[in-house]
Amino acid sequence: MYPDIEVYVKNKSEEELVNWFEQALGTTEYQGKLQGGLQHYQVQCQGKSLPVMIMPAVVGKAWNSVWFDTPDTPWEDDITCAKQMAQELNTEIRCIRSGWDEDQDPDEWLKVLPDGNTEEILWKK
Repeated sequence: MYPDIEVYVKNKSEEELVNWFEQALGTTEYQGKLQGGLQHYQVQCQGKSLPVMIMPAVVGKAWNSVWFDTPDTPWEDDITCAKQMAQELNTEIRCIRSGWDEDQDPDEWLKVLPDGNTEEILWKK
């Protein structure tokens, strides 16, 4: 189990992401804007309250960061989350290739497409 989940979602608005949280996970409540424009939400999922942060336009204008700041997500890892989001949002998702460690190149990412195909890429955010 990962300590948190972070994915990057292409060409989806904050509103579309919140609608997806509601449909895929559960009741979603806006908690406010944090430092640097980070939008904080609380999602009720399987009896747990999940803190979720959205950072709009984190990489250019196309990419929004979605960060589930908890180990209590329904996904085993970032890739599992990315695959579900890519399919259900019908968009490209990017996530770290595996759990991060100091020896890993921070630019090694996985591109996940709506059809479930994945590709390892080097992505300099």
